[in-house]
Amino acid sequence: MNSIDVVRAAVQVIAETALQNEKYFCDLDAVAGDGDFGYSLARGFESVLDKWDTLDGSSPSAFLRGVATTLATRLGGTSGPIWSTGFLRAGAAVKDRAELQSADALAMIDAAIAGIQQRGGAAVGDKTLLDALCPLRDELAAMQAEPPARIARAAAVAARRGATHTKELKANRGRASYVGERSIGYPDPGAVAVAVMAENIAQLWASAATITPSHPTSKESAQ
Repeated sequence: MNSIDVVRAAVQVIAETALQNEKYFCDLDAVAGDGDFGYSLARGFESVLDKWDTLDGSSPSAFLRGVATTLATRLGGTSGPIWSTGFLRAGAAVKDRAELQSADALAMIDAAIAGIQQRGGAAVGDKTLLDALCPLRDELAAMQAEPPARIARAAAVAARRGATHTKELKANRGRASYVGERSIGYPDPGAVAVAVMAENIAQLWASAATITPSHPTSKESAQ
């Protein structure tokens, strides 16, 4: 498979994960937030799937820029700017590159993390999606020479470990920060979303037959 197909397949899994876990993510957010995180995330990625066949597939960068633009206009709340910035920065990191290597994947994650930190002002330990995304990044960096399936599996384990650890943290950013100490004992919904998405991408890599994107165009086709 060429790189654009791999990127499209990964984004498809991310989008389908958002739709399939809408209620779960909302329930997690309801503990210390507004309870609408899952809804907002699902609507944003639902729009990505609706526009799937019209997104620019000329390069990974162009495709991710289209995803980012769609999320920016359809993903509401505080999550919209964060998630759209992550995809936009990831695409910019590989601008004008048609084929990507493992080092490019790391560069994309690094760029996404930097953009999210700049946009939201959060850091590791603030009980946000960064607490799952940064451990994922570190595992990816440590396993550059390994086969993609093994890298994806290890990265997913690291993301899940980071998401679970957020139970022990007090929220310092977002709506959950308003409840202070009461946020302790519950995982951050954004971190959990990253973990579930990483786990599903690892499953994608585990079987070559599932890597080919099926070009969904609606919420119904993603379920």
